[in-house]
Amino acid sequence: MSKEYIERINKAAKFISDKIDGKTPFAGIVLGSGLGELAEKIENKIVIPYTEIPNFSKSTAVGHKGNLIAGYLGEKFVVAMQGRFHFYEGYGMDQVTLPVRVMKVLGISYFFVSNAAGGVNPSFRVGDLMIIKDQINLMPNPLIGKNLDEFGPRFPDMTRPYDLELIKRAKEIAKDLNIKVTSGVYLASTGPTYETPAEYGFFRTIGADAVGMSTVPEVIVARHSSIPVFGVSVITNEGFNFSEDFVNDGDHVVEAANRAAEKLERIITSLIASL
Repeated sequence: MSKEYIERINKAAKFISDKIDGKTPFAGIVLGSGLGELAEKIENKIVIPYTEIPNFSKSTAVGHKGNLIAGYLGEKFVVAMQGRFHFYEGYGMDQVTLPVRVMKVLGISYFFVSNAAGGVNPSFRVGDLMIIKDQINLMPNPLIGKNLDEFGPRFPDMTRPYDLELIKRAKEIAKDLNIKVTSGVYLASTGPTYETPAEYGFFRTIGADAVGMSTVPEVIVARHSSIPVFGVSVITNEGFNFSEDFVNDGDHVVEAANRAAEKLERIITSLIASL
C-alpha cells in the first residue's frame, strides 16, 4: 500500500507542479464550507479542477467548489483548495489527507486550514472567528497503517498541533484590523449527521469549544511532516441554545460562513504577508 500510495501522491504533485511551472508554494491553504471565496482574492491565479488532478477525489459537500487555485496572496505564491474531502463522503483517510501530502511534496512551508463549525462554548455567537489552539480527534487517525517514513516518524509529537507563533501573530493582526477573534479547541467527529443536543453537551464537557467534521486529519498529517499549522473555525451555529424551532441546516451553515469569509480573508492574507 505505502509504495503505491506514494506513487499516487507523486503523480498528483507532478501534475500540479507542471501546471504551476515548477514554482514552490510558500503555503498551502484548505478552505472549508462557504469559505471558498477567499481563493477568489488570489492574484494571477491558475485554476485546476480536482477532476483534472490525478488521484484527487471529488468534493461533494455543500459549499465546496472543488478547485485547486495557485497564485499570489499576501505577495506570496500559494496553493489553495476550494473545498476539501471528508471521511463522511465515503473516502478513506488516505484520500482525505492526500492533498496535504501533495502540498508537502510541492514544498510548502506553512499550512493554513479553515472550517465551518458549531459553537459549544456558550460565549460564542454565529459569525465569530475562533483561532484553533488545540484539537480533539474522534475520527480514525490518518496515520494508522504502515508509516510513511519519507514524510515523518512513526509517533509524531502533537503537543503543539497549531503553531504558537502563528497564533500570536494572527491575534495581533486581528487587533490591528479591529476584527474580533476568540480561540479554542476544535473537536472533529465523523458526521455526516449534525450533533444531538446531548452530543453537543458531551463535547463541551470533554473540552471542546467548537465541533465539526473535518480539519483534524489534515492537521495530523501536516504535523507528521513537521509543517507549521494555523487554523480558524467560523462559528456557524450555536450548539448550546436549543429552542423548540432550532434546526441545523447545511445551507444556513454556508450562509453564515460566507458572511464571515471577508474577516477571515483579511487575517489570513495579512498573516501570510507577515511571514
